[in-house]
Amino acid sequence: MSTAPKNLKLESLCIHGGQSPEPITGAVMPPVFQTSTYAQPGVARHTGYEYSRTQNPTREKLEAAVASLEGATDGVAFGSGSAATAAIQHLLDAGDTVVCGDDVYGGTYRQFTKVFSRQGLNYEFVDFTRVAPEDAIGEGTKLVWLESPTNPLLKVSDIRALAARAHAVGAIVAVDNTFASPFFQQPLSMGADLVVHSTTKYINGHSDVVGGILATRDADLAARLRFIQNSIGAVPGVWDCWLTLRGIKTLAVRMQRHQENATKVVDWLIAQPGVTRVWYPMHPSHPQYELARSQMTGFGGMVSFEIDGDLAAAERFCEATRVFTLAESLGGVESLIELPAAMTHASIPPDVRREIGIADGLVRVSVGIEHVDDLIADLGQALKVALG
Repeated sequence: MSTAPKNLKLESLCIHGGQSPEPITGAVMPPVFQTSTYAQPGVARHTGYEYSRTQNPTREKLEAAVASLEGATDGVAFGSGSAATAAIQHLLDAGDTVVCGDDVYGGTYRQFTKVFSRQGLNYEFVDFTRVAPEDAIGEGTKLVWLESPTNPLLKVSDIRALAARAHAVGAIVAVDNTFASPFFQQPLSMGADLVVHSTTKYINGHSDVVGGILATRDADLAARLRFIQNSIGAVPGVWDCWLTLRGIKTLAVRMQRHQENATKVVDWLIAQPGVTRVWYPMHPSHPQYELARSQMTGFGGMVSFEIDGDLAAAERFCEATRVFTLAESLGGVESLIELPAAMTHASIPPDVRREIGIADGLVRVSVGIEHVDDLIADLGQALKVALG
């Protein structure tokens, strides 16, 4: 069977990366191995597969595909992005210190402060856009966790500088690359040790799967994470793996359309008197615009903005859209809208949200691939409902 040549462009890797036709039948798409166990020809002698929590051919194809997109040697898949996040925390010991960006997904903040802090891990939250790496990452730090761009304020961190400082003190660097996707950013090439994805989002792209994955070039880290994957058992089901593999095939064309639509939506939002501020990393108005351009080749459909009103006005706005669906999550082909203070980041205490900059009027949209005129018209009529 043919295998993909080396040095393919990302558009081609989305179709062929980590995959080849199934060797027995020639099936172009990897089959779904819907099995829990595998027959063994003798006691403790198997073909490389013994139990599907440990190994499954469909899951392995997904892991290889995402690894190829991130320029990694290994991918380790999990049942959700949160499970992938937790697996990294399991690399640590009680008493270890984690330095984390101050603006992260609410579920990540909850996991760190309500679960793993009770197991003896110490979390320090730092604004990486304001504090120099040497001041943010102290001696003895074991893990540096960052989202870039962040959720929901879309801050861009200097991955190269943070990775250099982290490695100088012996820390591992994990970058949540969910918002940018491997199509627009590859953190491993900038010094990160691990890349984290909620495959629920852009990698799958169709709002019908929950999953997560880690990618790395470090063989030791990969082996330790596979041990955790098998021991904890938070693995994705094979149908979720298969659906995600199918979604990856169109990642390139989807991300290009997401970006095209988002750019036009951002230009429109900036011109609206009812909108006080807009965040989009690839727009010149973004405070880390030049850094974003140096780290990313583009950006997808994530846009955050504040409307000129209180929480009630923001709620009216979100509830008035008709093309944008009011829902959590992101990265699907359909456009979604949500209110972080009351939804995705409600688990963060209000005083902490205010300190970070998550205002009650902050709205986050995931711009889909519909016709952009319909999206802009929908936001326009919602603004009239919200602000009169």
